Amino acid sequence: MPDDAPTALPADLPTDPTADPSAAPTAAGIGGPTPTPLPTRPVVPGFHPDPSVVRDGDGYVLVCSSFEYAPGLPVFRSDDLVTWDLVGHAWDRPSQLRLDGLRPSGGVYAPTLRRHDGRFWLVTTNVNDGPGHLLVTAERPEGPWSEPVRIAEAGGIDPDLAWDEDGTCYLTWCDGGIQQAVLDPTTGRLLSAPRRIWSGTGGKHPEGPHLHRVGDTWYLLVAEGGTGHGHAVSVARAPSPAGPFEPSPHNPLLTARGTESVVQNAGHADLVERPDGTWAVVFLGVRPVGYFPGWHVLGRETYAAEVTWRDGWPVLGAPVQPTAPAAEDETLPPHDLPVGWVGAGVFPADVLRWSGDAWRLAAPAGDAADEGATAADAPGRTFVGRRQEHTRVTVRGQVEPGDGTGGIEVRIDPDHALTLEVEGARVRAVARVGSLVSVLGEAAADATTVLELRADASPFHVYSHRRGPDELVAVVHGPDGTVELGRLDGRYLSSEVAAGFTGRMVGLVASRGEVVVRSFTYAGHDAEPEA
Repeated sequence: MPDDAPTALPADLPTDPTADPSAAPTAAGIGGPTPTPLPTRPVVPGFHPDPSVVRDGDGYVLVCSSFEYAPGLPVFRSDDLVTWDLVGHAWDRPSQLRLDGLRPSGGVYAPTLRRHDGRFWLVTTNVNDGPGHLLVTAERPEGPWSEPVRIAEAGGIDPDLAWDEDGTCYLTWCDGGIQQAVLDPTTGRLLSAPRRIWSGTGGKHPEGPHLHRVGDTWYLLVAEGGTGHGHAVSVARAPSPAGPFEPSPHNPLLTARGTESVVQNAGHADLVERPDGTWAVVFLGVRPVGYFPGWHVLGRETYAAEVTWRDGWPVLGAPVQPTAPAAEDETLPPHDLPVGWVGAGVFPADVLRWSGDAWRLAAPAGDAADEGATAADAPGRTFVGRRQEHTRVTVRGQVEPGDGTGGIEVRIDPDHALTLEVEGARVRAVARVGSLVSVLGEAAADATTVLELRADASPFHVYSHRRGPDELVAVVHGPDGTVELGRLDGRYLSSEVAAGFTGRMVGLVASRGEVVVRSFTYAGHDAEPEA
């Protein structure tokens, strides 16, 4: 029996005494006059999508997908589902996370985290390391996590693990519908032929299955509708983990489609039972801002809400969220990187080292720039940094070029970025939007120069077609004083423009040779949502 297996029967679970039996209690805005509001503040902000959660004693552990960034699979711990601390990464070494040929929004997709037989079990898919899925285990959330066991006979994405009362392990995943097979988790072998167990309620892309036993009933949560505006979570139940599954009459369990919710694209959910027998759900969503059609820049974030029960079915309850948005200040320390720092397609330790009294960041092997090209033309850059987790942010860095070229950067991916890069005695602001590379401005630089990138409020009226999510500003504090080198509409560094599944990152970049980093600071806070 799983360590976190609930014992209460559905009929014994908490119910919503104010619920109208004739109305669907979701955030759908469909089928009920007063849809349950979604949260407005994330519990894990910034690019932290596809959450999977499990209870650990009186607390909780959560893991998210990480795509092309290493180390991968950030692991969080919480006592209350509201405040989460990053305790490490499940894939923290090259033997676990293959980076060959990694592309933006490739790599590590949606995981499932479970607790069974006194261990944590985590299964996911690295789409750049096939075939199949990869399974690791650990005794503690902080690790160490094991070397991966490959499940080569199951394709697709979004694997899930569940154990029944006799210890049989079921692997459920997405591959042209929701598939399932019995699994030997120690060897990765399938012990039965895959079979389709459900296809959702008719929305496109049924994916992200999570299977839970509540009493004698099995509940299957599925994301469908795509991870954009039509995203939703539907639920079905069955007497066994293999089905047959019947859909809930209250579906979707949650969605933001067609509503004025601050949070949109809500979906990909996982359930967890609290120590007191009540239930909650974690799920992803985005915060679009600006004129139609709206633009989100922080990526898909993790949100939480209460779950109540009606006639043996889970329904959405009140938001679970911080009482106020949290500000953050982080300074890059000597010797050891903060736990939240990652590299794009590279482990930070392989390119960033502490030497003497500074950090040194190396560009890709062999100069990225072609012979005779300027750094602004360089096709390859090394990036190491952290997630942008606030709507308003200021990052500053003191970078000496030495014999190299580099600086600080805010990016969605290498082709959608704003960079302040130092080369010799000059610093320039370079904007990259797809194939367009533009130098916005240049200024003098010396060893004392401080580079600054800001995400400020858009200067345009709320009904202006030019209003984006924010405005990015590049500033240099150097020999000529404080000089603004350029501004970039934040829409160009949004997911709606860049595409993909990630969000903005801020950090250090090197495009040629090695650059010396004397300091780096991050200061962020959240603006109030637009009306």
